[in-house]
Amino acid sequence: MMGQRAAVMAAAFLLDMVLGDPHGFPHPVRWMGSFIAGREQTLRNRYPKTDRGEEAAGAMMTVQVLLVTFLCSSGVLFLAGKVHRFLYLAAETVMCCQMLAARSLVTESMKVYRAFREGDVEKARKAVSMIVGRDVEPLSEEGIVKAAVETVAENTSDGVIAPLFYMALGGAPLMFLYKAVNTMDSMVGYKNEKYLWFGRCSAKLDDWANLVPSRIAGVLMVVSAWILGMDGRGAWRIFLRDRYRHKSPNSAQTEAACAGALGVELAGDAWYFGELYKKPAIGDRTRETVKEDIPRANALMYGTAGLMLILCCGILWVI
Repeated sequence: MMGQRAAVMAAAFLLDMVLGDPHGFPHPVRWMGSFIAGREQTLRNRYPKTDRGEEAAGAMMTVQVLLVTFLCSSGVLFLAGKVHRFLYLAAETVMCCQMLAARSLVTESMKVYRAFREGDVEKARKAVSMIVGRDVEPLSEEGIVKAAVETVAENTSDGVIAPLFYMALGGAPLMFLYKAVNTMDSMVGYKNEKYLWFGRCSAKLDDWANLVPSRIAGVLMVVSAWILGMDGRGAWRIFLRDRYRHKSPNSAQTEAACAGALGVELAGDAWYFGELYKKPAIGDRTRETVKEDIPRANALMYGTAGLMLILCCGILWVI
């Protein structure tokens, strides 16, 4: 069974590299997002408009989303297995492929890179607005590049490494549960007036879910930097120094390793919903961040993902 899971994991990873997330193709994360939005509206109307009421509503939403996600993902595999063993394997491969975001990260971030190569800054600004949650209007050209690099670095962990980690532990259903947690956090995990209490359960759960995989991702990114001929020594130094320079205990793990590997400064102050948020910088500003750092960050992401795949598959085959 473990060898079978390793084979499915490898096939899913390769399928993601080839296909990514085809536009118009049904995607479970979009369904998760729609379900989360629906439950939020319903539960907010049912619970008291107090801090504790909001927190209880958010916790109930979290439970419902996780339960439905597990039942649906497990149910699809159960039915597929009833038909034929190979249909089960094919279904799990496709399901796991859809939970990986490596190819999508490359596709979307390279739109920013190509826009800069064309000399179209506003096109680059629009492209980066599709992959970041911050306000992009105040960003300089370097700020746009940094935003794209930071997105690739941070999502190496929660978009690639963490899904592989949970697939290795529990197959597609656990991978789907992780993605549901991650999606809830991205939708309601904000520390603003609207979501401070409602999103508290989702945000805390996301912190715990990423605690181990984010650190694995950071270490593997350092190793990847060495292998790819980047600044491996700098990646290790900045990883150790700056990996907790973020409000989240996990988000700066890969950002720090990436900043050190590239020799640039990432993070820092950012605008969200018209308000400036003061954030510490990650890395040393040894040079300006340039458009070529976007494909470099993508290479680092793929190198890190490849190492994780080898590690997981090797362990699964052994046990």
